[in-house]
Amino acid sequence: MNARAVRFLAPRSVAVEEVDVADPKTDELLVRTVYSGISAGTELLAYRGELDAGTPLDETLGAFEGGFHYPFGYGYSSVGRTLDGTAVFAFHPHQDVFTVPAGDALTLPDGLDLRLATMFPLVETALQLSLDAGPVLGETVLVTGLGAVGLLTSLLLTRAGADVVALEPQEWRRSLAAEVGITALSPEKSDDSAALLVETSGAPRALADGLARLRHEGTALVGSWYGTKPVPLPLGGDFHRRRLTIRSSQVSTIPAAQQDRWTRDRRRAAALALMPTLPLRALATTEFAFEDAPAAYESLDRGAPGVLHAALRYE
Repeated sequence: MNARAVRFLAPRSVAVEEVDVADPKTDELLVRTVYSGISAGTELLAYRGELDAGTPLDETLGAFEGGFHYPFGYGYSSVGRTLDGTAVFAFHPHQDVFTVPAGDALTLPDGLDLRLATMFPLVETALQLSLDAGPVLGETVLVTGLGAVGLLTSLLLTRAGADVVALEPQEWRRSLAAEVGITALSPEKSDDSAALLVETSGAPRALADGLARLRHEGTALVGSWYGTKPVPLPLGGDFHRRRLTIRSSQVSTIPAAQQDRWTRDRRRAAALALMPTLPLRALATTEFAFEDAPAAYESLDRGAPGVLHAALRYE
């Protein structure tokens, strides 16, 4: 059968094109997409051409093959219904009809808004960041960057007992953070320091500046993927003498130190359970018709005010 899919053609060039979809096998589901979410992190790097072409799309997800060689399909937050009407989430590129192995589709809880369900990967990423942060009860934690992942991470760290101070240069994002209960300051107006910095801005400068805010033996936990952008860091006297640590956090795998307690299935179940308790509607700011995908990416790319999380609408 034929389907329509978003294709990345060249840096900052996407189009909706027809693709072939094979009939589902006995262990596969046919899904008709209702919404798909656009990642303002990895996906924008792909849109801008800021990823190494030889990097695999994602070796841990069955819907992805090859690397970031143009043209390619991408996206990893599709929500739709199977032929029997079951609402499911799948890590699949933006496409109006697709097949997925039954074991890779997550059945969504009754009552979960399908638009909000597109934020599942962001909640799972924020959950992994909060797990990687370790015990934070009573500690001040700095979070840089208040995109959707930064806000969700701030909320989960607050629930874990941290005193979160978020640093965000854009006033409208600081206002949104205040609406959901997160203290947010402009970086140049803050002199806060902490033993833990969580970097989610995607801006290399934020990590460099953040190191100066760490206390002795502090840790910078990096959730950002900077792609091919250079990341110059001040690793001279202060970094050396204060015994600072830089660690990465990534959601594709479970860290070795957590594998005695966490599996991917348990983490995904926990993320799904968290979703009804989080202010996702405030973060789900913008929708575009599927056919208007180029405008959606352009809007996110230029940082249009008020656009935090964008989704493509198929119906």
